[in-house]
Amino acid sequence: MLKRSKFETTQSQIMHRAEELIDAASNRYRITVQVANRAKRRRYEDFDNVDDPMMKPVIRAIIEMSDELTQPEIIGE
Repeated sequence: MLKRSKFETTQSQIMHRAEELIDAASNRYRITVQVANRAKRRRYEDFDNVDDPMMKPVIRAIIEMSDELTQPEIIGE
C-alpha cells in the first residue's frame, strides 16, 4: 500500500479549507481578494519573523481564515 507523504496530506487539507472558505462566502471574488490582502499584510508584518519558511503567506492566510470561520471564538472583535 502506498503511503501519502506529509506534503500531499497538507495539500489536501489546505484545499479542503479553501473550499470551505469559498462555500461559506457569498462572493468568490471577494473572499479571494480578502485572502490575498491578508497574505500580503502578513508577508510584510512577519518579514523579520521566520517561524516556518515552508509556509507561504497565502497558505497561512487560508488556514487562519478557515480557523476563524470554524472557530468564531478566536476572533477578537
